[in-house]
Amino acid sequence: MRNFAYYSPKNLADAIAAIRDSGGDILAGGTTVVDLMKIGVREPSALVDITGLAELEGHEIGADRIRFGALARMGHLADDKYLVAAAPVLTESLWKAASPQLRNVARLGGNILQRTRCPYFRDTAYAQCNKRSPGSGCAALDGGETSHHAIFGGSSACVAMYPGDWAQALIAFDAEIHTQGPGGRRRIPFADLHVLPGDTPEVETILQRGEIVTEITVPIVPALKASHYLKARDRESYAFASASAAVGVELDGDAVRDVRIALGGVAATPWRARAAEESLKGKPLTEESARAAGRIAFADARELEGSAYKIKLGADVVAGALMTAKSRANGGK
Repeated sequence: MRNFAYYSPKNLADAIAAIRDSGGDILAGGTTVVDLMKIGVREPSALVDITGLAELEGHEIGADRIRFGALARMGHLADDKYLVAAAPVLTESLWKAASPQLRNVARLGGNILQRTRCPYFRDTAYAQCNKRSPGSGCAALDGGETSHHAIFGGSSACVAMYPGDWAQALIAFDAEIHTQGPGGRRRIPFADLHVLPGDTPEVETILQRGEIVTEITVPIVPALKASHYLKARDRESYAFASASAAVGVELDGDAVRDVRIALGGVAATPWRARAAEESLKGKPLTEESARAAGRIAFADARELEGSAYKIKLGADVVAGALMTAKSRANGGK
């Protein structure tokens, strides 16, 4: 790890100025930034530590939306009994995301901006990684191992997978992020935050240099209460998803009035399965229709040599998550 300057600003304005003046990276929990520094993937000239900014902490459940401060701790929210009742998909996706030690350190804003776990990105012994070294090639596509790579949203330059869990719940329920930076304040639909790799996989979000996520808001809709996050992984705990689904349903009798489906562990960015949602609206939610929706969700998947298993697994995960959400919509019946 190379030497770097360290700044601990007292307020948000000072933090933005420090990032601008130093050209450094933001430190907020450090579970991604410090990790990447240790393995030599990131070598920032400075770190601007914003974890002391109390104005970015906390959360509240309002009349029409839930507000999360960007520095709220994952662990605190995963166990919040009021949030568990109001929005189980949000707490479940946090609880299943990491070990208790990491959840108690990691912050929400950093979580949604975490970098890929692609081994070719994280191991500097591999020279080919367009995300780490633009123009160098992609080792995964050049005969590499692809069992944990993206089957949605990849390109000829990069098939790295977005690894997060909470982001799937956010995109499924039309979350919005609030930011502040050198250009002022912005409100950004969460669905617009991450960008597909295309020819520039090193560009992962639309955030500008020095722009800080300050809060995240999630509209409260009936389907949020009858929601579920289901995650399939190599081992029971503390592993990244092989396939996951964040879902929610609102029923009108037997018919689906509203349904939300987002996919994890399979795409280059958080991924909304809108065609699968449309296939269910206005129809009864049954085991058969849930399985059909799962198949539709993966109909456009672009399998790689090692990732074909994700298509059937992912379809089964979607179906299972939908049936649990239906049970919750019916009061657990």
